[in-house]
Amino acid sequence: MRLTIMAHGPNMVAPRPPREGGRRAHSPSHQFPPRSNYAALDLGTNNCRLLIARPSDDGFVVVDAFSRIVRLGEGLAATGRLSDAAMDRAVSALSVCADKLRRRRVSLVRSVATEACRRAANGREFVQRVYRETGIALEIISPEQEARLAVLGCHVLLEPGEGQALVFDIGGGSTELILIDADQSPPRVIDWYSAPWGVVSLSETEPHVGDSRDGLLDSYARMRARVAESFAQFAAKLDPGTRPGRLLGTSGTVTTLASVHLDLPNYDRRLIDGLIVPVTAMRDISARLAGMSVDERAEVPCIGHERADLVVAGCAILDAILDMWPAERLGVADRGIREGILRSLMARDKTRMLM
Repeated sequence: MRLTIMAHGPNMVAPRPPREGGRRAHSPSHQFPPRSNYAALDLGTNNCRLLIARPSDDGFVVVDAFSRIVRLGEGLAATGRLSDAAMDRAVSALSVCADKLRRRRVSLVRSVATEACRRAANGREFVQRVYRETGIALEIISPEQEARLAVLGCHVLLEPGEGQALVFDIGGGSTELILIDADQSPPRVIDWYSAPWGVVSLSETEPHVGDSRDGLLDSYARMRARVAESFAQFAAKLDPGTRPGRLLGTSGTVTTLASVHLDLPNYDRRLIDGLIVPVTAMRDISARLAGMSVDERAEVPCIGHERADLVVAGCAILDAILDMWPAERLGVADRGIREGILRSLMARDKTRMLM
C-alpha cells in the first residue's frame, strides 16, 4: 500500500467503508464516512511526529500517535546537507509511521517536511528515498504554510481577550512568529515571519559553551543576541499599542519549560496543553538552565539526556520573543502543525461530501 501525497497537496484516499445506518442526521460527524481515520505526519528538523484521529461531533478523537527525536538537521548548518546517519534515523522512524498508517487503515493522510528538508541541498533526494523505502510521500511545505498550520492547530488555546495576539512555534531548524487578529474565528493572520533559528540550528551555529557559570551565561547572551538580530525587522513592524498582549507558544521548548515550572517528575500532556504560565517564571527557568552544564540539565526531570543539549537554544529563542512581545502570561500548547493538518483535512473532506 502506497501512502501517497503528491507535491500539490494531500490526495491519498483509501476505499471508503460503506455507510452505517442509524446515525442521527443532525450529528456533525454524520458527514464523514463511519470509522474514517485521518492522519497528519510532521517531519521536522528534530522530531518525527504522527497523529491519527477520527472525526467526532466536537472535533476529533485521537486513535494513535507516535513521536521520536530523529535530529534530521544534525550537522546541516555546517555542511548544507542531511547526513547519512540523520537520514537513516528519520527513515527508521518513518517506517514505524508507515506501519501504523497501514494498520489503522487511514483514509486520508498528509505528510509534511519542514526546515531541514527546505534548506538541505539533498532534501528532495531524501524525500524520494523516503517514498521508495516507506511508501510515504513527504511534501516540503513553505514557512508560511507551516505558520498557518500551527495557528490552525493551536489557536483554540489562546487566552481570552481582545485584539491582536502573537503565536510562535520554536522548531528544530526555524522559528515561526505569527501575528493574528484573534477577534475572528478562525483567527486572521495579519503578518508572519520565519527566522532561521531553531533549537538545532542555533545550537550548532552559536554553541552554548563555557568553563564556568559566568562563561555559560555569556554564551547564552550571544545566542539571544543572534536571535534578536534576526527578529529585528519583524519586531519593528509590531504596533507598541498592542503590547503587552496575549502570547501562545507551541513547541517542545515551551512544553518542557512548563513541565519544569510545575516540577513534574514525568511529562504529562494533560497538565501542560492549555496551561497559562507567568512569563517571569519562564524567564527564571531559562536563566537557571542557561547557567547549567549539559550534565546538570540532563538531571532535571522532563529534560533528560535527549533534550539537555538543545533546550538552552530554545530558552534563548523564547527570551528573544518575550523581549519583542512583552506579555505577562504565556499560553502553552502541546499541539500545532499536526492538529492543523487534521482539521484542514477533515474540513475539506466534509465540504467535498456536502457538494
